[in-house]
Amino acid sequence: MQFDHALQSATLIRRYKRFLADAQLPDGTTITLHCPNTGSMKNCQRPGSRIWFTDSANDKRKYPCTWQLIEVEGNELVGINTGLANRLVQEAIQSGRVHELDPNAVLLAEVPYGSQRSRIDFLLRGEQGIPDCYIEVKNVSLGVGQGRALFPDAVTTRGQKHLQELMEVKRDGHRAVLMFCVQHSGVEVVAPADEIDPAYGTLLREAARVGVELLAYRVEFDLPQSRLSLLRPLRVEL
Repeated sequence: MQFDHALQSATLIRRYKRFLADAQLPDGTTITLHCPNTGSMKNCQRPGSRIWFTDSANDKRKYPCTWQLIEVEGNELVGINTGLANRLVQEAIQSGRVHELDPNAVLLAEVPYGSQRSRIDFLLRGEQGIPDCYIEVKNVSLGVGQGRALFPDAVTTRGQKHLQELMEVKRDGHRAVLMFCVQHSGVEVVAPADEIDPAYGTLLREAARVGVELLAYRVEFDLPQSRLSLLRPLRVEL
């Protein structure tokens, strides 16, 4: 996935009001960035950290610059823009980099499904005799050291509902996949954040027991080219 505009670096001053962050440019100028992340951003908003942003050069936007990445302890890179996860996963599926999924299947996005009236991130239409594959994408950014990341970083009733609906479509005879898009360069293993959302952890294990497939792939960062690619499969540990 290529950013539309080149990545530029700055130093984080603070994140506030969920959607805003102040940063200092190398010349000392302070700017306000749009923060495209509604989560807690636990471990990803330390003042003084080096960050990267893109400038849309759109004068009609109140905040034309968007925060994209942060450097965390250990010089690891983390993508904080949760809106990129679906783009990264779609590109990876269609280019054949997600070996568990068919790159030639018809891919549909935001398809209504389930008894709770949700929209699945992606639906892969199977050929005759092949079950449809429902794919829910979750962005992972909470690294906790020793190569581990946890999900979620805050209580997510929406995420719990998605797990319930994936179990429902699996019981109806379809494939059901939960895809963790890991935007953290130091992660090798993804696990449920039981201390943060124990209900989610319980449902995740139940989903795995009934046959929901748990996949995790990690983003590789190319700062000079302003590019991200979902390339490396990781282990999901329950």
